Order: sequence, then C-alpha cells, then structure tokens
Amino acid sequence: MPLPFLTADRAFDATDDVALPFDDHDQWRRPYRPGPWRVGAAALALLVASFVLLAAVIIAAAGAVSGAAVTFGLAALLIASALRMLRVGTWVSRHGVRRVGFFATSTVAWAQVAHARTTQQPVRWLGLPRTVQGQALVLVRRDGEQIALLTDHNADFLSRVEAFDRATDTIEAWNAEYGVAPVAATR
Repeated sequence: MPLPFLTADRAFDATDDVALPFDDHDQWRRPYRPGPWRVGAAALALLVASFVLLAAVIIAAAGAVSGAAVTFGLAALLIASALRMLRVGTWVSRHGVRRVGFFATSTVAWAQVAHARTTQQPVRWLGLPRTVQGQALVLVRRDGEQIALLTDHNADFLSRVEAFDRATDTIEAWNAEYGVAPVAATR
C-alpha cells in the first residue's frame, strides 16, 4: 500500500520541473545524510539526558534545590552536546564550504578553493586517535593549505562506501559550479 506522503528517498518523475522548496543554493545544507554512528551516539546521549532529567526532578522533589540545579545543568549540557553532534559535518552553499566540528566551525569561500579531490591517506577511525588507511575528500585552498572535509571512516560514512562516493561527488560538483576556474597560462 503506497503511503500518501513524500519521503526523502522518493524518486521524482522526470516530468516534475517544479523546484523543490529546499532547493535554495543560498542556504547552508549538508550534501549527505548523517550516518548511523552519529545518530546512534546522539540518541544515546539524549537517552542518558532523559534519565538525568528524571533524577533532577526526584532531587528537586526531595528538597535539594542546589543539587537539582546542578543535575538540570548536566542534563542541559548532554542535550546541547547531542544536538551539536548532529550538526557536525560538511555543509555547502553558493557562498562556500563549511566544516562544522564539535567545538569549532570554519568556512572557506569557493573563490579561495583551488580544487577538491579524493585521496588515499591515513584517516582517523570514528574521530579517535587510531588511524587506518582510507579515503578522504581534501579541499586545497589557493594558498596551499589542505583541509580534510570528509573521510570514509568517520561517523557519517563508516561502512557506507556508496554514501561517501555520492557525498564527495556532490561537493566536487558544487566546487565545479561555484568555484573559480583555474587561470590558463598565457604565452
């Protein structure tokens, strides 16, 4: 039985020439879905936060207001961490590419990008200090600085090779569309 609502996986007909409401290239968007490791870790943090909130209510009912305030603060910290965990990743727009980390965010305008390429190199496994051989989408700036945007062993792409390939192709396509074309050498 087909369901009457649209899902993210629904293939649109070739005759649909209507622009989708989220197809605004000025808005920052993630060109891939968050991976199961990232979503699972955030869900686990929210589950722990719910137990901490329950404990805060019990502590407040017992009359220990200062203890309840500390426990509520811990729960708020857990919730904020889970939400930030879901924001981490690479975001693109017409203005450039943004790498959102847990503690810091950096943005590079497309005019500053020399090229983006996928390379084989040692990458961190799930962001931990342990490195394994894998693929990374590397953004090379015009000043020579290299920034690893995505890896195939991070929380979004571990065991999802096809999703990693689609994401890297999408970011490279954004670079080709909005980046500055290399200047040809003249004689």
